Amino acid sequence: MDWNPKLISSYPGNVPLPFFMAHPGYLGAEQEKVLLQDLEYLQQTYPNEVKRYMRKVAEILDKFDYEGSMIYDEYPDRYCLQRLAGTIVQILKREEKELPEEKRTTEDKWMWLEDMMQVLLCNEIYKRRHGGRRGFLKF
Repeated sequence: MDWNPKLISSYPGNVPLPFFMAHPGYLGAEQEKVLLQDLEYLQQTYPNEVKRYMRKVAEILDKFDYEGSMIYDEYPDRYCLQRLAGTIVQILKREEKELPEEKRTTEDKWMWLEDMMQVLLCNEIYKRRHGGRRGFLKF
């Protein structure tokens, strides 16, 4: 990217731009809204069972959505995220005991479900940190 004095003069306080704004691939705040809309659209195409899990993740994260929460840390602790995903899986297991036998999840599915919960959890945290809609879209 070439040096552009207009960028510096339009930046508040006439100070150098942060490194990410000067990077050639910087999308800007408006592009971030487009990216969030794209993410939310693609989440609509998830299978129904995954949508159910996303709703549960959003419901639990509502309790963690306050000023100073670990979900808004610049670098959230990996162990805390793993533990939170494990807690969500335990809640799902308890809820599933109330379902009829034919609708219950098989034991081998629980093995990979915690990894999927962590991915869904990180996606939901990303949306909340960057101004996306809280929770999951209603269908």
